[in-house]
Amino acid sequence: MVKLKNSFQRKEKKYALTNTMYHQLREKLKSYMQEDEYGLHTIISIYFDTQDYEMIRQSIGKPVYKEKFRIRSYGIPQEESTVFLEIKKKVSGVVYKRRVALSYQSAKSYIQKPHSVKLKTTKDQQIKQEIDWLVARKRLEPKVMIAYDRRALFDSENEDFRITFDFNIRYREEQLTHTLDDQGERVAPEIDVLMEVKALGAYPIWFSEILAELDIYPTSFSKYAQTYQRYLYCKGDFQYVV
Repeated sequence: MVKLKNSFQRKEKKYALTNTMYHQLREKLKSYMQEDEYGLHTIISIYFDTQDYEMIRQSIGKPVYKEKFRIRSYGIPQEESTVFLEIKKKVSGVVYKRRVALSYQSAKSYIQKPHSVKLKTTKDQQIKQEIDWLVARKRLEPKVMIAYDRRALFDSENEDFRITFDFNIRYREEQLTHTLDDQGERVAPEIDVLMEVKALGAYPIWFSEILAELDIYPTSFSKYAQTYQRYLYCKGDFQYVV
């Protein structure tokens, strides 16, 4: 069983796959990795930003340090379902995440009055204070919902090496704070499957050999940045961004 960690760091690389490439890769991975217990599941995130999208605009500029804040749900939440307040930072290519779990009902209260929500453990309260400071300093507000359907694989001999496959990436600008669901328009219709490889160090040799055999190469793609560039900022040309 794969455990959902509240604090972790790793490197992430992304790969845009066709359906054919995806099925070829899954076949070759059978001997090395297995799918986690969640199977095909939906991830829903509400991204917060300043009124003029300062955080994502800075991120697109590829600085050494960048950060995002989001509320994340695994599946469509009910009032008492667990969701996460999550800060994601990237420093010199290394991704750091810190997050706290709370009920969806409490998360909605947090959007309205951040300081009204108290957490039980000292560690969670410390992380929440970090989140509170970011939200207050930047005056963050909910800007866009991004959802996708995911399958995740793990290597039982190396828990720090994981692969996820995301399908049907979609977004919505409206109805972000009252009822959270996964309805939205496609972000990148030209991509069948977005693969993310998450590792603390170098890839296993066998995985590098599979990528080379199938001619699979990394690309730069950020779900939030793509949504901003394509639909929230301009309707013209775009480029893949980290």
